[in-house]
Parts: sequence; C-alpha cells; structure tokens
Amino acid sequence: MKNKDSLSENQQTEILESLKYRFDKNIHRHEGIEWEEVKARLESRADKIRSLGEMERTGGEPDVIGYDKEKDQYIFCDCSEESPKGRRSLCYDRKALDSRKEAKPVNSVVEMASSMGIELLSEEQYKELQKLGDFDMKTSSWLLTPQGIRTLGGAIFGDKRYNHVFIYHNGAESYYGARGFRGALKV
Repeated sequence: MKNKDSLSENQQTEILESLKYRFDKNIHRHEGIEWEEVKARLESRADKIRSLGEMERTGGEPDVIGYDKEKDQYIFCDCSEESPKGRRSLCYDRKALDSRKEAKPVNSVVEMASSMGIELLSEEQYKELQKLGDFDMKTSSWLLTPQGIRTLGGAIFGDKRYNHVFIYHNGAESYYGARGFRGALKV
C-alpha cells in the first residue's frame, strides 16, 4: 500500500463491510466461526486490515477459511474464483526477476506478498483451499516453493482441472498472464 502507516476510518469500515458480506455469503468456508469474533480481532489489528485491503484491492476476495486453535488465529485466504487479477504476470522471486535479461515483469510473487503482509500458500494449504470450492479452473497460482526445488532454478504452481488439483513446476523466472498467486493471512 502507498501509506503503510494508516488507513482512514472510512477505509477500515469499507474493508470490514466487504469482508462481512463475503463471510455471510460463504458460510460453508468457516462453519462454527462467528463474524463478531473475527471483527473484534481485526479491529485490534489495523496492520491486518491493511493487508486484507491489499488482498481485496488486487482481486483476491479474501475470506475466513479456518481457525487455528493452538495459535488462536483466524485464517484468511484469497478466495477469488481465479488467481487474483492484480497479481498476475509475475515471476517467482527477486533472484528470478534479476536473472531475466529482457521482458522483465514488474515484480515478483515473493516480494509482492511480503509488501502486502501476506504469506504464499504452500502446496498443502492450496489443496485444502480447493476442498472449499473450485479455484483456478482457468488460471494457475504460484505456491510457496520448497528450497530444494528453488535452489535448482524451479518453482511450483497449482491449478484445478478435470475435478483434480494439479501441482506443476516451471522455471522461477517465467511469468504468464494467467498465473498469479494466492495468499494467506493469520489474525
């Protein structure tokens, strides 16, 4: 976000209203979780509201998808049908971006996620998300790549086709108009 230090009260209210609308519309994603408890937690964490605002602004349509009892955290995830439009055409990380000699994308997935204050989904998280709906039926999303794969120059991504979740690999420096990334935020 341009001003990471503050959001106006109106901006915070707009973000919370969007989140509540989506929360109510998609109860199947978070059965047993009460909006008022989530809202109270968010209201005490303006930094998390900013991150959710960035997820929203870039097309992620964040929603609560779970609650971690051990850590006492609500888990938000990008639940847009396709990979968020405002986060596509990005290579995987800074090393991949720097390795491109020409036709460089504007940013990398790892750097953008970090600037937004969110985490990339792991392969396991991505598969869990897919149990809540049909995501990335026409697009794909970069995933948190194990260091061993990244050291060899690769990165992983996933999509859903034929009612099955597929995990693939590609060179980390590659980027495509139909590949973005999904993020998670714990509050």
